[in-house]
Amino acid sequence: MAAKTPNARRKRTAVNPDLERLESLPWNPSLPDVDDPFSLFVGSDELEGGFLSLEEVDESEYGLEIHEPGSEDKKGKPKQAKKSKKRKSSDDNDSSGDGVEDGIEKEVDGEKNFEKKKKKKKKKKKKKVTKKNQTNEESATVSNDKDDVEGDSVDEAEFYEWNELRLHLLLMKSIHRLGFKQPTPIQKACIPAAAHQGKDVVGASETGSGKTLAFGLPILQRLLEEQEKAAKPLAENGEEKYAQGGILRALIITPTRELALQVTDHLKELAKGTNVRVVPIVGGMSTEKQERLLKARPEIVVGTPGRLWELMSRGENHLVELHSLSFFVLDEADRMIENGHFHELQSIIDILPKTSGSMESLSQNTENCLTVSNIQRKKRQTFVFSATIALSADFRKKLKRGALRSKQLMNDGLNSIETLSERAGMRPNAAIVDLTNASIMANKLEESFIECREEDKDAYLYYILSVHGQGQTIVFCTSIAALRHTSSLLRILGIDVWTLHAQMQQRARLKAIDRFRGNEHGILVATDVAARGLDIPGVRTVVHFQLPHSAEVYVHRSGRTARASADGCSIALISPNDRSKFANLCKSFSKESFQRFPIESSYMPEVVKRLSLARQIDKISRKDSQEKAKKSWFEQNAEALELIADESDSEEEKVKIHKQKKVSSMHLNKLQQELNMLLSHPLQPKTFSHRFLAGAGVSPLLQRQFEELSKQKLDDERSLGESKRRKLLVIGQECVEPLQALRSAGQEVRMDVKETAEKRRSLESLRRKRKEEKKRLHDQRRKQKKRLKADAE
Repeated sequence: MAAKTPNARRKRTAVNPDLERLESLPWNPSLPDVDDPFSLFVGSDELEGGFLSLEEVDESEYGLEIHEPGSEDKKGKPKQAKKSKKRKSSDDNDSSGDGVEDGIEKEVDGEKNFEKKKKKKKKKKKKKVTKKNQTNEESATVSNDKDDVEGDSVDEAEFYEWNELRLHLLLMKSIHRLGFKQPTPIQKACIPAAAHQGKDVVGASETGSGKTLAFGLPILQRLLEEQEKAAKPLAENGEEKYAQGGILRALIITPTRELALQVTDHLKELAKGTNVRVVPIVGGMSTEKQERLLKARPEIVVGTPGRLWELMSRGENHLVELHSLSFFVLDEADRMIENGHFHELQSIIDILPKTSGSMESLSQNTENCLTVSNIQRKKRQTFVFSATIALSADFRKKLKRGALRSKQLMNDGLNSIETLSERAGMRPNAAIVDLTNASIMANKLEESFIECREEDKDAYLYYILSVHGQGQTIVFCTSIAALRHTSSLLRILGIDVWTLHAQMQQRARLKAIDRFRGNEHGILVATDVAARGLDIPGVRTVVHFQLPHSAEVYVHRSGRTARASADGCSIALISPNDRSKFANLCKSFSKESFQRFPIESSYMPEVVKRLSLARQIDKISRKDSQEKAKKSWFEQNAEALELIADESDSEEEKVKIHKQKKVSSMHLNKLQQELNMLLSHPLQPKTFSHRFLAGAGVSPLLQRQFEELSKQKLDDERSLGESKRRKLLVIGQECVEPLQALRSAGQEVRMDVKETAEKRRSLESLRRKRKEEKKRLHDQRRKQKKRLKADAE
């Protein structure tokens, strides 16, 4: 028995095919064959071991099986468990069989059957996948059908003119969603030249004509086209899609923060559904936050010159890498060149790459930067837009000579739109679109004026806002001091106003704009900061409390109303000192006549009474605030210097000051009570009787108001039980919009520019003669005094 056991074991090991298959695998030695036995403990640099990677093993060749996660039955056991049992039994039979060859043949047959079943499984899986894809496609077609139905609900005839511009499908969807039924004239003229012909554009049209979309749509059109062209070849080769992010493609510069934020909002609305990102970079906000936004590397940056140049001078990578810049836009360009403003803009333009440069210089600039496709290496397009523009006849010749006189342009300032365009690298074949008419103003804008003394401007402004305070109104002042004085008087008179000027923080400015935008009858008192870019459709009236210093600012102020083919009204308050300035405005706009705004003189006594009380209250409260500010300033400086402030006032002076404060506070309370008494009643004409409504006769206004009251009463009786908000009606006071009042009772006044100029000259000559007469009398008196002194000596 002892002799048979080893032979039986040898025979079994020889017959067992599993062992043969394992031994037939190409095993690598786990230990190196070296003579030195100590090298095993030291280790070697070889990465060879006694294991095989998955790529080296062919499971079909060796009969191995890797179970898939879906190949388990309900009990959680693999489905091939029965086969393994069969194989075990077959192995046992083979081991007790006649020879090794029969066992190998059976194993080969089992492997073939296994491969056939495996192929069947793959076919079944493919069928399942195709079924799933079919169901997905059916659901997609259903959703597309729904979208098509929704798209069909939009009347394509209304958007026919947009289809002629051949814009991208995603842009057309945004236009449909925003409800722009047809392009404006400036958009029709600029979009084909900029988007499809690749030209530079100089555009000028009235305020509110849609200039933002005129340069925004071509930018987005080109970016979307480039994304598609770059994605096609890579998708065909099976590579990943091209990512458009990471390169600055468009830089848009605006003169004011509010305009920059508004342009950003418009472009973001247009770019919804695309991968194009738009970021605003303006002053008054955290630079750290803006740097974080720029780290995301947006394609479009909209900003003001000051903050942009501040970040560029710091070396912000995304703003300095201008080699791939495809669009450079200057919005409201006339404001950029006013009185030598925006020196930072000159610095930004100077670092722009030359558009006429060779590809060699471009390749040198792009060595250390991101990869730029051939599509992006097109020449940069420059867009210059404004509401007012004046170009000479030889403007194109100047653009051709721009490359030769580049050094001279570098030394010159940006004193005109022509030099600005030349410095920005505009090409000679630029499309010049000038849609401004002779008057430059919007067609549906009704202009008017009120002649008054300088000290009566507050009274007429209060009259306009209280009697005709319907719709949103913007009151423009040239100085911040006048703005503060006017706004404080209006607040004392019970009129809620919001203010906007350059010395406010950016957060406060945005808050004031949002509140004004959200109020149907809001009033905004602002400086010329709000003259550009504010696109608020509800603005019905613009009041020029102080006339601007230039005709361009007057155009932009008046352009805050009558936007996008709507109507509006502007009212200029003109004092005797403003007549010459107003005459020059009329001359620059070729205006021969203006409308005089109708004023109901019976209201003015009540207005003047209220305003005198408000001025007294404002004077007392302003004096108290100044004294408090002075005292707090003295105490703060004493604390900063670690000094003890001695009270130099004696007891008598302290008592006197206390009595004065008490008297002023009592007087202030009395004035406030009197004013509150007046404000508790609506503003009504002097002839109106509170006891007898028809005491001064039934005027047409009273007759119409009585009819409205009777109609309102009938409507209330019919709709009993329904909670409806009733319209407030003040008997004796007509609350209509200024535009309505102007159309119904405005008087046309012919503005004779020559006559006003002659009057001004005669006044100036009269003043000069008076000064000379005073000087002559003064010299004569001095000579007489000298003679008297000489005679006395």
